[in-house]
Amino acid sequence: MARTIALANQKGGVGKTTTAINLAASLASMGRKVLLIDVDAQANATSGLGVAKEDVHQSIYDVIINGVDPLSLLLDTELEHLKLIPGSPAMAGAEVELVQMEGREFLLREGLKPLQSQFEFILIDCPPALGQLTLNALVACDTVLIPIQTEYYALEGLGHLLNTIGLVRQALNPTLEIEGLLFTMYDSRTNLARQVVDEVRTHFQSLAFDTIIPRNVRLSECPSFGKPALLYDSASTGSQAYMNLAREFRQRQYVHAA
Repeated sequence: MARTIALANQKGGVGKTTTAINLAASLASMGRKVLLIDVDAQANATSGLGVAKEDVHQSIYDVIINGVDPLSLLLDTELEHLKLIPGSPAMAGAEVELVQMEGREFLLREGLKPLQSQFEFILIDCPPALGQLTLNALVACDTVLIPIQTEYYALEGLGHLLNTIGLVRQALNPTLEIEGLLFTMYDSRTNLARQVVDEVRTHFQSLAFDTIIPRNVRLSECPSFGKPALLYDSASTGSQAYMNLAREFRQRQYVHAA
């Protein structure tokens, strides 16, 4: 059975999609069978893996709303062990459509069942909002990985998301856990960045990953080339950081299994 991880933060621009792409790619480079699902209407994870948005005729929208078999939507990527189910602008309409649908919170979880035996890890890139699509992802996943930009409003946004996760656990997905908190866009030259890291680690201790993702020009260039960092510039500090994250992530899986 696949372990399903949602990457979520209702604040945009925190490195969520960058993390989804590069963690998925790094795990795949280690020989793990990985699926990345793009649930964001902006479909940046889709284009970030080299799939042009205009070439997407069916997306995860069709799984959630129309009950399409997800196995028919799997797309290859440049990495042998990494597959993609693309997103599309149609996802924006899904937020409205889901409100009127019976059992709406469980549609993604039901839709993903045929994939469970095909992959070791399924990563879901959520929209930057706590709407119906993110709720579907939280119900469908085993754990939530939360990217945190090391800046002033990080802790405020984190509090809102943790409250939502708590409500989902109580009402819809009692086994939901937090995979970890990941610091992104870290600039070691600023006191504020160091203070945010220290404060989060003081409050959440082992939930925070040891790996920190730095601000890195190569990481910001990757999306325009439709490549994860390890294929764009494997020697860059950004690529190396995500490889370290993948190793730490795998180590946490061993601990959970034990």
